[in-house]
Amino acid sequence: MSDGWISETWDRVVASDPGLHRLRMALSAAVAMASTLAVEYWFARLTQAGTEGVLVAMLLGTVMAMLGSMALGGGGAKAWTKVRTAAFFPVAIGAGMLPGVAVVGHTDAMLVVFVAVMFLAVFIRRFGMDYFFYGFMIWMGYFFAAFLDARLSQLPSLIEAVAVATAWVLLLSLTVLRTHPRRTLARVRRAFGARARAVARACADLLEAPAEDERSRARLRRRLHSRQLRLAETALVIEGWSADPGALPTGWSAPALRRRLLNAHLAIEELAAAAEALALTHGRLADEAARITGHLARHEYRQAAQRARALLVLDQVAGQEPRDGQRAPGWDCYAEHLAAAAMEFTAIAERDGTVPDADEADDAEEFRPAVSLAMGALPGSGAVALDVVARSRWNPLGSMPLTTRQAIQVAVAGTLAILAGRELSQARYYWAVIAAFIAFAGTATRSETFIKAGNRVLGTLLGLGAGIGLVHLTAGHTLWVLAAIVVSMSCGFYLVNITYAGMIFFVTIMVSQLYSQLGEFTDHLLVLRLEETALGAAIGVLVALVVLPTSTRDTVQAARGRYFTALADLLRATAVRLDHRPTETAEPDAQATDPQAMDPQALDPQATGDLDALTRALDLRLQQLALVARPLTRSLSRPLIWGNDPRVVRHRITLYADLTRQIRALAMSTRRAAGPAPDAALARACAALADAALALADTAPQTGHPALTVSRPLDAAEAVLLRLQPTHTDGQPPTAARPLTRLRQLLRELAVLSPVPATPIGPAAGLTAGSDPATAVLPLPSQETTAHESADAPAQQT
Repeated sequence: MSDGWISETWDRVVASDPGLHRLRMALSAAVAMASTLAVEYWFARLTQAGTEGVLVAMLLGTVMAMLGSMALGGGGAKAWTKVRTAAFFPVAIGAGMLPGVAVVGHTDAMLVVFVAVMFLAVFIRRFGMDYFFYGFMIWMGYFFAAFLDARLSQLPSLIEAVAVATAWVLLLSLTVLRTHPRRTLARVRRAFGARARAVARACADLLEAPAEDERSRARLRRRLHSRQLRLAETALVIEGWSADPGALPTGWSAPALRRRLLNAHLAIEELAAAAEALALTHGRLADEAARITGHLARHEYRQAAQRARALLVLDQVAGQEPRDGQRAPGWDCYAEHLAAAAMEFTAIAERDGTVPDADEADDAEEFRPAVSLAMGALPGSGAVALDVVARSRWNPLGSMPLTTRQAIQVAVAGTLAILAGRELSQARYYWAVIAAFIAFAGTATRSETFIKAGNRVLGTLLGLGAGIGLVHLTAGHTLWVLAAIVVSMSCGFYLVNITYAGMIFFVTIMVSQLYSQLGEFTDHLLVLRLEETALGAAIGVLVALVVLPTSTRDTVQAARGRYFTALADLLRATAVRLDHRPTETAEPDAQATDPQAMDPQALDPQATGDLDALTRALDLRLQQLALVARPLTRSLSRPLIWGNDPRVVRHRITLYADLTRQIRALAMSTRRAAGPAPDAALARACAALADAALALADTAPQTGHPALTVSRPLDAAEAVLLRLQPTHTDGQPPTAARPLTRLRQLLRELAVLSPVPATPIGPAAGLTAGSDPATAVLPLPSQETTAHESADAPAQQT
């Protein structure tokens, strides 16, 4: 038991940071900043820069190390790519310093140019991730030159310090801090296994929860759903890293890795669905199922497989059909599903270190990853919001690109922050400007801007006390001060993707140490920083809400449309596989509502693409939808977004997750040798569902009934599926008909606005533990609370 506890504890560590991305970023920043401080110190001493020159060089070098380690450390970029990126660091800093030097002594001009520089820094983000950092460097260069009253004669020495820091950080990124794609991919794969076992642990906890404690069971269901989404995110990170040929293990190909991962992912999803159904129906084998999932969670695969095999034998004996064709009372279909899924996963896990067989994937396929990573991580919400038009009926600028709109927002917010901040302090108003500027970095929607600004104020408030206390401990000890600065920034980097408030907490400690070393620290100074930060954050939020706002609901609607488009593509490709016949050109009228006219042969085989790739593309769209809808799922969003009910949004996100699982299972089954036999009727039903998904991409959910463009193909698919019932003499519909039936149900539910069910329901609602698995469909993982969603509520966007 102790070994199992140790294994689960280590899994939590591995799963918390896939690929050790955050840890590497934090350590890289610490090493870069600490070593650059030393390099800049000795460089300034050798050039006889004087006391002030040494301090400025060290400060400027530290900033360059911080930004440079991020710009050069993410992903597995080639050496030449890093050199090319770093070559423009001094250029960007110089481009900011030059106007800063020119306006020294002219306050009004300095403030006007400050706003212009902020606009430019955000505007150039449209050209890619490198320009995101170049923009920050331009802004920092101007800030250094203008607020430190730099003279033109000092500019060459400042650029020299930047060049030295750039060269050093580049050297570090190519040597000791270099990212090894193969090691990183191996670590992310281990994180996938750890997160899969975390899903198994959530299943075990749910199965062990007392039946009468509904609140605890509801909490455990939410935990299960959250861990399933995190597992899918890890799979997408592996997908991104697989695009680098140097990352793949010897003998592996990217398509083979994708196929094996999809099989493992599907097995865990089936395990979770069966566990949830078993917990809902209070099956008699729930305790045994909990033991199986517990073994999986503790990495005890052999014991899990043995128990699963024994459960299958026991259940098959209980499920033998008497002469009247009825199952025995002791039979439990959901326990059988869970045991089968557990055995499937353990079998895949046993082959994890083996090179794939030749028939496991077509290595000749051209691998195109479904996602391109940004600095080694999944892209943020900006990837979805780029095409979203601002809500501005009267302003023609509303249709401009997101980066241009944000540049305008930053310019307006910066102007207001300067005016208001100077009312508080003529010397420290730049803290308000920084808060307003940073509020638009890494955010896309007004809700995200609000949350980030609020977290900045919270982190500053919490860090105020810690900063004051630590300053008194390190006062007079320069090395301790420098160590505190480096450690604080390292901790901030580690927390930035977990809690922005945590990062700002450590930044506030770093600022306290810095001003202590400069001899300017007072308690009143930190209080003033808090006031200026709160003022700048409030201005940033106000501008995000009023000036060319990017609506969270509109962004969710865009993500929803992309999801349904990807779903339609996958359904069409699956229809071709179900038909198993060569395709030929068809007229557009073939997409009529008559089920006989919906011929999958009309689909272009080149357009259907690879099923594995289309499946991963759908996973990406689900991840993006969940990401941009996250502000709507939080209870604190009620006062922020008018009419929003987080319970409704969480429920509908769960419907999308179940929809994705169903189509993933259907698509993967067509790739297996023992998959469904060719069936033109099933192919027509699948093509009809594709038409319904495509219609949903452009149609918002309706009150009461689906829109006509959605209901027609759904009815057509239903007619085809109903016709299949009497055509099979054994009394059972085709295997592929079950997920298709569930897909139709889910699409219909997503097409209408409806209250959240009081208890988790699905197509298996009303079935008992004695239901037949040949006709049962695993239940929907859904929310447990009740709520009503009005026609104009934001949840209609999902």
